[in-house]
Amino acid sequence: MCNRHSHSGMGPDGMLVPGGFGRGFEATAGQFITIVDLKGEQAGDFVALNRADLGEVLSPVHTRRRNLSIYFKEGDFLMSSEGNPMFEVVKDTVGIHDANVPACDPTRYAVDFGVPGHRNCLENMFEPLQAYGIDILQVPEPFNFFQNGPVSPDGRMAVTDTVSRSGDHLILKALMDVVCAISPCPQDIIPGNGLLVTDMRVAVTEARPDASQIEALQCC
Repeated sequence: MCNRHSHSGMGPDGMLVPGGFGRGFEATAGQFITIVDLKGEQAGDFVALNRADLGEVLSPVHTRRRNLSIYFKEGDFLMSSEGNPMFEVVKDTVGIHDANVPACDPTRYAVDFGVPGHRNCLENMFEPLQAYGIDILQVPEPFNFFQNGPVSPDGRMAVTDTVSRSGDHLILKALMDVVCAISPCPQDIIPGNGLLVTDMRVAVTEARPDASQIEALQCC
């Protein structure tokens, strides 16, 4: 669980996020958040809230409206529910992420798959956010980083295995003080993670990480 009284709640080498579980952290305006897919083919649900106003949250809907696209690219902004830029996309080695599919939840596994009690992204992200007084119904809709959710020309959606490979990463610059939660998705029943749930690593740094720092985060 993240520490409310620290900037990030993690050490200088970042934070390992075990596959199928969730972790929370903080970042202040101007800091850089690096998210690494350590083994490849791992989607990670990600939410963020304005530290000063927890009712203002990262919003896929507002981001799509701002960028006039269901996808984002380097140089784009990820927007808040109040229409404010929350993050700048600084580096993206994958280029394919999903902003349409909600977080998997207990009902999804119990009703659709017949597996009650399965770990899920909603509860994974809720666990660290409880420290901030967030109710499970207040957990925002996520960005599903590295998730491959193609949309066909006739508007139909699908979820297939990600195209990310070991070491692929995303770097975001925080544009306000934020509280974040991430869940390397525990989906191991249908395509989405190559049917193998693996770890991710997150780091929060004062400066944009250089190549050697990225390489250090990619190991282990």
